[in-house]
This record gives sequence, structure tokens and C-alpha cells, in this order.
Amino acid sequence: MSARWPDPNRAIIDRFVASLDLHSTKSRTCNAQVLHSFQDVAERYHVLDQEVLLVWLRESAVRRASATLLHRTRIVDRFLERLVGIGALQCNPVVALRDECNIKQCMPIWRALASRDPDQALAELRQPRPFGSVLGEMMVEHVAMMRRRGYKYTSQPPLLLRFDRFLQLHPGPEAEPFSAMIDRWAATNVTRHHAEECEKLKRVFAKILRHRDPSIPVRRPDPRPRKEAAKQWRKPHIYSPSDVRRMLDVACAYPSPRAPLRPLSMYTMLLLAYCAGLRRGELARLDLGDLDLRAGTITIRQTKFFKTRILPLPDSVVVGLRAYIDARQRAGGSQDARSGLFWHERGDGHYTPEMITWLLSDVIRRAGLKPLRGKAGPRVHDLRHSMVVNRILEWYRTGINPQDRLPFLATYLGHRDINSTLVYITVTQELLHLAKERFRAVGAQCLSPGREAQP
Repeated sequence: MSARWPDPNRAIIDRFVASLDLHSTKSRTCNAQVLHSFQDVAERYHVLDQEVLLVWLRESAVRRASATLLHRTRIVDRFLERLVGIGALQCNPVVALRDECNIKQCMPIWRALASRDPDQALAELRQPRPFGSVLGEMMVEHVAMMRRRGYKYTSQPPLLLRFDRFLQLHPGPEAEPFSAMIDRWAATNVTRHHAEECEKLKRVFAKILRHRDPSIPVRRPDPRPRKEAAKQWRKPHIYSPSDVRRMLDVACAYPSPRAPLRPLSMYTMLLLAYCAGLRRGELARLDLGDLDLRAGTITIRQTKFFKTRILPLPDSVVVGLRAYIDARQRAGGSQDARSGLFWHERGDGHYTPEMITWLLSDVIRRAGLKPLRGKAGPRVHDLRHSMVVNRILEWYRTGINPQDRLPFLATYLGHRDINSTLVYITVTQELLHLAKERFRAVGAQCLSPGREAQP
């Protein structure tokens, strides 16, 4: 039978503090004091609820938004999770309030309880229940159906949730038509981006309604909102080969005394991001077993559009990967085929996509290609754009018609078709010049009467 809390001898607190593996006596004492003060209050009540939390905050003299509030409530949060885990408590009151407010973090709940008017603060925290509007059930059914059919369907649900929240916070008249709901939502924001979102929502609901009633006519998409929004998109930066060389040199010399393998890891990440056009998520998911140095290939597993592809690599990239693998082994990296190719000592040994972005962005800054602060300037994903543009430039220089090679390039990049690849073709001055010269040599002859272009 599980122990119940509050326990008279307070053995649960002692075991919990001991399990935290705190190295400092001061930290152990602090944790114990906070939890004992919490139990002192809890023992006065029959039920651990919001009232107990309020009294403990008041008697602890914890002020709103203070460092003390953050530190002490984290200790209590961990303790309450343990109590529920061992069966000593049926319900965590903080989690219950969090669920009632439909939020994911506990800290806003504590701040609201520590405020001058907790009830008002909690009321302001409350968010609408997900998919609780008049169209909510229809949205949930559609998302579930698309995922059963094998689609990831990850970008549409957040859009549907935003529209659902709007409908709950701004309800319209009964039997309001869908077009009127969209018009009301569109009127809340007149930016180009919001107009594009409204068009996306119309497309999604056109599918939903046709699935429910196939007799409904097919809706023709309106391309104008997307074109208007595209005018505000950041133009990709095309790195020149000299820019890439400079970034590789910076990565090799990156200061990392506590992680000696990191500079070579960053060098290899840049190499694959540029030479193989890999996305940051693809870099993060690479395992040691995905690399075949003998065949000179690398396997990219289950990425965008559920594609797995095997990419041949240039000899120079294979040489760089072989040097990295040797250094990785000397650094003590796991040799399990399922371990991360880009290995480090902490966590599960994998770099996260966010960490890869931060590290490579720092390399770009140190190479003088991006401002020292802010999001302005070249991005990591621009390496993928640069790979496409520089490959097409090389085809032009060697007399290859890029149009014939685009399907192969689309497959290499993991695209469904060449339409997705065309997005990556940024028209630079050099690309425009080479295309013009090719037309002059091959295509211009077609304009002369009675003459045909020579192959």
C-alpha cells in the first residue's frame, strides 16, 4: 500500500531531498526547509487544494515575480510530482489549476496565486479549450482523418487552433455561415501575412466540407495573398565558395576548450549542409549507422514528405567525414550505429536542431557574414539555397543544360517535385549572365528565320 502524505514523521520529504543528489549542504538544507514549511501548512487542511497554496505563499512572504518565488515554487513543483508518482497524492493542485486554465507551464499559476487578487489573475490566465468552438469537432475529425491517411499534418492544426480560439473569444450569431466567420477573422488583422493565413484556412475548410459532402464544387485557390506575402519574405543569401571556405576555417578554429571535438563537428556540419544541402533537422537526426564511407554515401531517414534518401557524396566530403569519424572515436564517442553522428557527452549524445542553428549561426557571425546580434543577415538554411544556385552555376560553366538535371537535383534534396526545388533558385547576377550566354549560343538561333538551334 502506498504511503499517504502528509506523513507524520516526514520521511517522504527526507527521501525526496536525498534523491535529488544535491552536492551542497546548503542546497539540501534549503530544499528541506521549503518542503517542511509547505507540509506545516498542508497539515492544517483536509484537502490539498488552492487554499493551501495561497496560505503557504502568504506565510512564506513570497513576493510576485521575485527570484524567491521562482526558486521555492520549483522545489514544491518537483515534490508534488513525486508525491503523485509514488501514489502519496491523488491530484497535484498546481497541475489541476494549469489544466483548468489550459496552459502548459506551472510558473504562471504560481505568479497568479502570489498576486494581490489571485481569482482575477487566474481568470485572466484562462485560455479557451482547444477546439471548443462550434467548428471544433469538425476540425478535430479532419486532422485525425488526414493523419490516418499518412500525412504528418503538422502545420495546419496550429492555424486551426488560432481560428478556433478566435471563434470562442468572439462568438458570432447562431447559424453564422463559414464565410462570415472568415471575414470577421480577416478583419482583425490587415497584414499580408494574415491575408495569406485566411486563404490557407479557406483551402483547408474547402477540403473538410468536400469530405463531408462530395457534391460541393471544388474551390479554386486564390494565389494573390501568397504572392503579396512573398514580397515581404527575406531574400536568401547566396554564399560564394570563398564565403564557405571562410566559414569552414572559422569552424576549425572555434574556441571550445571544454568540448575539443566540437570545432570538427561544426566543420563537418557545415560541410554536409553546403555540399549535400541538408536541413538542420536532417543533420540533427543523423546516426553513425547512416554513414557508409566505403560506398561514399549517407542515408537521410524519414524526413520531410516521409522520404528516406541515400545520397552519394563528393570524394572531398568523404575525406572530411573519415577524419571526423576518427576524431570522434578518439574523443570517446559511442560506436553504436544508433548513436548520433554528431556526438557530444551530454544528454542523449545528439545535438538538437536548435543547438545546431545556434552554433552555425555563431560561425557565420565570426566569419563576418552576419551582424553580431539579431536575426538580420544570412541564415543557416541559406547554405541549402547556396548549394542549389552554385550547382546550377557549375552546370552552366561545364555546358550542361540545368533543365535536364533539375529532376535529379529535386530527388537529391528530398523534394516531391521540381516545383519545390525552383523555390531555391535565386537569380543572381552571375546566374543571369551565364543563362543569357547560353541562350545567345543555343536559343538565339531559333529567332532567325529558317534556322534551327544546334544541339
